[in-house]
Amino acid sequence: MSTLLHIDSSAMTQGSVSREVAGTFRQEWQAAHPDGTVVHRDLAVTQVPHLSAAAITAQFSSPEGHTAEQQSAVALREELIVELEQADALLISAPMYNFTIPSSLKAWLDQVVLFGRTGGEGGSVTGKPVTVVLSRGGAYGPGTPREAFEFAASYLEKALNGLLGMEVDVVVAELTLARVNPAMAEFVELADASKAQAHEQAAAKAKALAARLTEQAAV
Repeated sequence: MSTLLHIDSSAMTQGSVSREVAGTFRQEWQAAHPDGTVVHRDLAVTQVPHLSAAAITAQFSSPEGHTAEQQSAVALREELIVELEQADALLISAPMYNFTIPSSLKAWLDQVVLFGRTGGEGGSVTGKPVTVVLSRGGAYGPGTPREAFEFAASYLEKALNGLLGMEVDVVVAELTLARVNPAMAEFVELADASKAQAHEQAAAKAKALAARLTEQAAV
């Protein structure tokens, strides 16, 4: 039986396109993999603290000498890292905020990237598949005027693959503000098409992942 770790990071618990598309992925994965388990961590509901000095210093000192603050910081990192290590696949939903990812997601990443364990060559999550569902209020794809301002998908690909060695797949919905921003009314049809395509891609990728995990389990 496989486990999918689902991380939501949008501050909006209602009306979030990234959550909605990730929901499609999760539903299709569960439908195709009914014996699987989903562990859901909502970073807007249960916030993960940013990496602290206590957590950093604890990494380079003996556990016997840790203060209560360091012990608490280590326990949190251990909980989050084990949760990631025990999952067979990872699903992350993230909106673009000010050209990059939400700080809540960056906090989670900083906690789970631990060199000598998860991070670096031969880490404990190397090769694990991760699907990133990203929403962007405007257009930042290849060839667009703001392509150079895209630091969400590009960052996550580099962090998840470059630091953790994970296998990254990205689904993107663009122009998500078109239906709420009158100045973007001319882009509504493009926005709807992008969203529909994202749902289709999420569903297809979920089914493919479920089949892959089932095949691996049978070997």
